[in-house]
Parts: sequence; C-alpha cells; structure tokens
Amino acid sequence: MGCESSKLASCCWTGESGPIREAQNPDEEKNEVSDSPAFCEFTFEQLRIATSAFAVENIVSEHGEKAPNVVYKGKLENQWPVAVKRFNRSAWPDSRQFLEEARAVGQLRNNRLANLLGCCCEGDERLLVAEFMPSETLAKHLFHWDTQPMKWAMRLRVALYIAQALEHCTGKGRALYHDLNAYRILFGEDGDPRLSCFGLMKNSRDGKSYSTNLAFTPPEYLRTGRITPESVTFSFGTLLLDLLSGKHIPPSHALDLIKDRNLEMLTDSCLEGQFSTDDGTELVRIASRCLQYEPRERPNLKSLVAALYPLQKEAEVPSHVLMGISHDGETMPLSPLGEACLKTDLTAIHEILEALAYKDDGGAATELSFQMWTDLMLETLNSKKKGDVAFKNKDFNAAIECYTQFIDVGTVASPTVYARRSLSYLMSDMPQEALNDTVQAQVISPVWHIASYLQAAALFTLGRENEAQIALREAAILEEEKNAPS
Repeated sequence: MGCESSKLASCCWTGESGPIREAQNPDEEKNEVSDSPAFCEFTFEQLRIATSAFAVENIVSEHGEKAPNVVYKGKLENQWPVAVKRFNRSAWPDSRQFLEEARAVGQLRNNRLANLLGCCCEGDERLLVAEFMPSETLAKHLFHWDTQPMKWAMRLRVALYIAQALEHCTGKGRALYHDLNAYRILFGEDGDPRLSCFGLMKNSRDGKSYSTNLAFTPPEYLRTGRITPESVTFSFGTLLLDLLSGKHIPPSHALDLIKDRNLEMLTDSCLEGQFSTDDGTELVRIASRCLQYEPRERPNLKSLVAALYPLQKEAEVPSHVLMGISHDGETMPLSPLGEACLKTDLTAIHEILEALAYKDDGGAATELSFQMWTDLMLETLNSKKKGDVAFKNKDFNAAIECYTQFIDVGTVASPTVYARRSLSYLMSDMPQEALNDTVQAQVISPVWHIASYLQAAALFTLGRENEAQIALREAAILEEEKNAPS
C-alpha cells in the first residue's frame, strides 16, 4: 500500500461524480514534432528481407507465432529498426480499404506514438510497418518486471503521455483506438512511453475491437459490439487501474473496492511511500470517472490530459533514468570485435574471424557431414577449404573466388562463409558487396552478432555513420544476450 494508506482509504472516494480538476497543458503542440520518415508502401520482398524471412527469432508479439496477426522486429535497408505486423491471410480482403486505412493512420506523426511508417498490400498479404520500440511493453514493466518495479513518477508519466497520444489522434480524426491495454504501450530507447499505432486499425475489416477478456471491455461494447470515443476513455480507465495496482484488475471489482474504501487491495505494495494522499486520491478519482457505466458521464481526453498534468513528479528526470534502462546516448562497452569494427581495423577483424573459425556454424557443419559423399558436395567442400586457406594467408581475391563457388552451389547455407567473404570484400575495397554479404548472413542467422558487427564495419567504410552506429549497438546487444547466463 502507498504512503499514508489510512488517510487515502478514508478520503479518496466520496461517491460523488464531481468534475475532474483541470490545468493547462503546455506540451500540446511540442509533442506533434516527430523525426519519423514519411509514410510509404513497401514490397513484400523488402519486408521479407527486413525480418530475415519472418524468422521465429524475430517475433515480438504477445502470443508469439500462435497469434492470428504476428508482429516481427526487423531492419530496413537503411538500418532503420521497425516492427512489422503481418495480418492473417483472411483479414482485410478489400485491398483498397486496407490501403486507405493504413494511409490515414500513416499521416499521424507524434512523439507520443510509435508511428506508422508504411504498409504492404500484395496479393493476400497485408502488413503494417511501424517504428520499433526496443524497451519492452508496459505489461512487461508492470506485471513481469525483473530488477525493479516501475516507480510512481514513471507511472504518472505513462498515464499523461498516453492520454496525450489519444488526444492527438482524436484531434486528427482518429478518435477510435481498438483494445487499449498494457501491451499496446511501448517504450523507446529513451525510455519514453509510446502508444502503438497498430491499435488505430482493426485486426481485420470486420474484426473485433477487443481481444482481451470481456471483463475489461466497455459495457456498451458488450451491448452493441461497437466502440465509440467514450469506449476508449473506459479502456484508459482500466489502464489507470493497471498503473495504480501493478495488476490487471477487472473494472467492476476495482469499483467495488473503491466504493468499499478497500484500497489496500487496489494499490501496488511496491509503491510504499512514493505518493501523497492528494495524488493518490486524484488518480483514483480520475480512474473512477473513466469507468462510469454511462458513456456520456466519462470525461473527454482533453480534460484527462489537463487533470493528469499537475500530478507529474520528477519531470526533469529522463524516462530512461526512472526506468533503469540504458540509453542510446550512453557509451556501451564493446568487445574486441566491436572495437575493431568501430575503428574499421580490418586486420584485427581478420584475426578474430580466423580464430573463431566455424564455431557458430553448427547446423551447416552437420549438414556437410551427411552430404560429403556426393561428388558435387566433395567439390563444394574443396572450394570452401581452398577459400579458408586463402583467407588465412590473406589472399583475399582468391578467398572471394573460392567462397563464391561454394555459395553458388547453394546446398549449404553458412553464415561464416558470408562473413569471411564480406571481410574479403572490405579488404579488396568493395564495401557495398561486403554489406550485401552481411545481410545474407543475417538472413541465415538473424541473431548472430558477428554479422551485425561486420555490417557496421561495411557501413562505416561507406561513410554511413548513423546507420553504422545503429548496427554496432545492435551487435553489442546481441553479443551481450548470447553471453548472458541462461
């Protein structure tokens, strides 16, 4: 229970439904600024490459590959990280309507949103492409936290930022948000909460607006099957309950607790001493108003933003500090390979790859042992061996030729061969070819840090500094995950 629990329990609910207190919101226009690229239409092949052929390792959606519409993390050709939502084949049969909806959502640009960057509509395929938020969901940080529970100041910031996101969408003609819940709130590298743009479109043309337990849906949706702007306010109220309790409490149960003044069951015990009686009272009151049975009795988003603004605490502290996560601006320690790629020290990279040999090619090595008996495979294996000798002796032109012979046969896919040929291209002043090989290595092994490191080296050589830094950071993260104790 939070600070001064007995006082909070006695004064937070009077049974009256007075107006929410309001204050000015000076951030309204500032949040509309976003450095996201303009909306565009992608080919299916572009998104297949971006997600390493929709690799299982790249799935980030809540229910994994069992979800009807799966979300993958990926990386566009310009190294921009993205989230790609691939709809079920039966969804959105009308391609024109899908494109119209996607283009409309894609016009929204706001720093409170994980913005929609594009879409794909080819044959039966329907995909959305959004900014990728690498710091997990609100559900993860609230319900399944590892190192520290979310602080009260950060919970209040989440409430304000999401209310601002919804208000922005409403002002731009997109007042309906489907299935607002803790999984729809994402955190960027800077730790700031963002509202997923995916909820601004239904999962299908005639699909349901809510996929969660019906106990959490607005009462009017249960009656009519339709949502209204007031329904979104109701869902926002359930989100406030999540933030207050650290649990997913059904609204009807929460309202009973409030009316009975039994707030010890409602408030997260991890918040002990972090908030005042007045602030706790006000947040409970706001949530209660959002959860009114009659839609017309719920506050609008403008008044919600105004009411949440004066509750903000530690506003000068960056979100990533409150969240306890690393930030892009902080120096990330690099391994010897990372340092070599940062400095494009090709000689050092060669020494590391030579020492690594084929330790990360377990699957390919096994495949070779079963297929060596054919004449074709014997010849292919000889090409690889000759390439390895040339690579060791720093005869990079010969290495390129021999590895190319091995790759062109196409029987065995080896990420290490692509990595070695990539470095050989770099040594031969052919950085674009080197970059292409790192992409192929990632397709074969999406979470292999070596490929991302070499990609960074190729991008540095091409003078694409910003993209190279992104690849280098991703490689360091992948390497850290690989070396972490299981």
